[in-house]
Amino acid sequence: MPESPTNQPVLSVSEIAGAVKKTLETAFSRIRVRGEISRPNYHASGHLYFTLKDDQAVIDAVCWRGTVGRLKLRAEQGLEVIVTGRVSSYPGSSKYQIVVEEMELAGEGAILKLLEERRKKLLAEGLFDPARKKPIPYLPGVIGVVTSPTGAVIRDILHRLADRFPRHVLLWPVRVQGEGAAGEVAAAIEGFNRLAPDGAVPRPDLIIVARGGGSLEDLWAFNEEVVVRAAAASAIPLISAVGHETDTTLIDFAADRRAPTPTAAAEMAVPVRSELVALTQQLGGRLAAGIDRGLKSRATEVAGLARGLPEPRRLLEQAWQTLDERASRLAQALGTWLQRRRSDLTEYWARLPHPRQVVALNRERLDLLGERLASAAPRAMARALERGAEPWHRLDAGRRMDAAVKRLLDDRRQALGAQARLLESVSHAKVLERGFAFVEADGQLATRAAQVAAGATLAIHFADGQVRATAEGAKPRPVKAPRDAGPQGTLL
Repeated sequence: MPESPTNQPVLSVSEIAGAVKKTLETAFSRIRVRGEISRPNYHASGHLYFTLKDDQAVIDAVCWRGTVGRLKLRAEQGLEVIVTGRVSSYPGSSKYQIVVEEMELAGEGAILKLLEERRKKLLAEGLFDPARKKPIPYLPGVIGVVTSPTGAVIRDILHRLADRFPRHVLLWPVRVQGEGAAGEVAAAIEGFNRLAPDGAVPRPDLIIVARGGGSLEDLWAFNEEVVVRAAAASAIPLISAVGHETDTTLIDFAADRRAPTPTAAAEMAVPVRSELVALTQQLGGRLAAGIDRGLKSRATEVAGLARGLPEPRRLLEQAWQTLDERASRLAQALGTWLQRRRSDLTEYWARLPHPRQVVALNRERLDLLGERLASAAPRAMARALERGAEPWHRLDAGRRMDAAVKRLLDDRRQALGAQARLLESVSHAKVLERGFAFVEADGQLATRAAQVAAGATLAIHFADGQVRATAEGAKPRPVKAPRDAGPQGTLL
């Protein structure tokens, strides 16, 4: 080794890098730096890398995976923040950097700028579209409340609900500010929506997300995207009641209704029970009065119509008289009609030839047709011979002619027999053979006892002859009226 001209020790690269790192971490173990975020990079490993800059300098920054989840806000390009951490170096590239442990917005202007940019972004996605908003139920059975269990907000809501219209309330306790508050609020909204309608825990008909007043930083959890997206995606109608009337958060735009205070949210959720009772009584009274007026009006109308109607008994008396008159006419007309039909029947019977005569006449016609056919057969055979027909043709024609004549005769005999049987069945002689008889009084057919006078000569016709007799006098058979004939009597 050559001799050194000075007493200064020789350091290796690693030794000098380590000394610089130790010096930086000792001198700047806890610092707060303000600057604008540039080139934020959330690495796949979970670490966050970015740079902080102002108008004159730039410093690298790193936030380890375990700390990223605890940051109050997300690193975005151009965001002005104040980071808290320590200065260190990375020997592998001879660069110094700040290891970030906390991050917050640098002043209200930066917060408002971030809030406006986020609002525009969510608005462009349609999360604030009025068409997506759902109506609030008039009287929800179960109300879910997302808020802190220890604050005055839940007590105000319960007290107001008890005053107006007591309802079943489910409280989902969450932190309403600080680290992790946004995630808990979003999880509560999603949890209420995941409840089964018929499960052990009833599913709310309405959700109220509530928090008392505070600064913009205190209310920041309700400006986080995760909360706004959960509110917009809720299938259950949601009322936002965050802060006082002058406070505005992004969840107010995504909610179905915004209440200026938690107490106002309870008033929106349910109507006033006493007012409903009074209104119901008022409407019931009006309904009863309307029904009474309607009944009286109908009664007056019916009474007026009744005065123009005849008495029912008079209508019945007239109908009774008309019925009696027509019954008498019907009885007379029926007798006249029957007598006319009997006369016509007697006349037709006198004209009707005896079946034996009809049979004899048809037999004569059949014999005549047979003779004409028998005389025509030789002539037909002779004409066939003249045309030069072969003998077997002649013989076959003769057989067919005989068969046709036989069929014709059989058909005529069957028709004649059917007509004879029909005539026999309707003949009065058949009726007399069944034990009936008919009577002639002084040469006229008698069908009623009233037609036979005392001393008249009777001819009683039977199937095998007639018997002469003298009438002593007519005794008509009495006819009894039915018991339930009524005032009109009977038509019999």
